[in-house]
Amino acid sequence: MIVTLLLSLMMMAGLFLLLLGGVGFVQNYSFFSSAPKEVKDIVPGEKPERFKGQHVLGWLIIIIAFSLMGGAVVLGAWEGIRSEYSFWQFFLRFIIMLMLLKAFDIGFFDWFLLCNAGFDFFTRFYPECRPVLGHYLFGYNRKTHLLHVILFFPCVALLSWMCTLL
Repeated sequence: MIVTLLLSLMMMAGLFLLLLGGVGFVQNYSFFSSAPKEVKDIVPGEKPERFKGQHVLGWLIIIIAFSLMGGAVVLGAWEGIRSEYSFWQFFLRFIIMLMLLKAFDIGFFDWFLLCNAGFDFFTRFYPECRPVLGHYLFGYNRKTHLLHVILFFPCVALLSWMCTLL
């Protein structure tokens, strides 16, 4: 269980780096596809670089983020195979990892950073968003979150089955 929690933390760090790289450094409108409509309406298409190499740094952070998240899944599978996990042990490990990641997404990103302007994260990079951010935005993407949770189960079942074949 400790390994599963550590792998979940690894995925959370990757998700945060993904947000930081996309919103903070690449600063392209395409990274706002899951943002509330109010924010999308205000954000410019693309912002100029604040310093030379800013966008390259952002893409490097995004690559590291995907590596962390993918690495967590690979390490979880590898450790489970070494420990001779059953289908249900793999299933439980991966579903816990994804549910904790989703809880982090909802609790930290949506509630804290977006709705409560935690650390002024978004407004530091997009000051024009300040007037539209607030508590009323919480839950704007609940259908998407619900769809993700529903899709977790067949995806995790497939991944768990593949791991038991190895």
